[in-house]
Amino acid sequence: MPVPPHKFCGQCGAPVKRRIPPGEDREREVCPACDFVHYRNPIPVVGCVAEHEGRILLCRRAIDPRLGYWTVPAGFMELNETLGECALRETREEACAEVRLGELFSIVDLPAAGQVHFFFRGKLLRGKFAAGAESLEAGLFAPDEIPFGQIAFRSGVIALRRYLDGENKGLSMDTVPPRSPD
Repeated sequence: MPVPPHKFCGQCGAPVKRRIPPGEDREREVCPACDFVHYRNPIPVVGCVAEHEGRILLCRRAIDPRLGYWTVPAGFMELNETLGECALRETREEACAEVRLGELFSIVDLPAAGQVHFFFRGKLLRGKFAAGAESLEAGLFAPDEIPFGQIAFRSGVIALRRYLDGENKGLSMDTVPPRSPD
């Protein structure tokens, strides 16, 4: 889903116009009253593929979009937060789980959504988890039990498949092409 344009300037409140500012190579939303340029940049989304005794932690979404579908714990990064801190927070919020964070292993570009998704490996501590406020339920799945046809977002499918490829594959970079589902 494309990011909607700004209608009004965040600096002075005047209606913005699209034009190419001096020294730029593309159209931007620019305030004709104060010349403030509204840059639109991708939003980082961060998740954690957490494992416990060979099983993967998944949550069933209690919110839209994709209500009722399964996902790895993930969400939008907050200001003043590192990628790793976001992965840990989202895992706590969605699965009431504490993890030992491993390495970043998958990055997925979603240009049509204006997002970049980052996924870390993680080890579930103490094997404890529960459905958080944004989840209907949480569960551990063996690799052959993962409901790939019911995973909420394409980036989650990509991350799960990359995770299952093994730790020796290194960091992977994928793109969900425009006009593809999520």
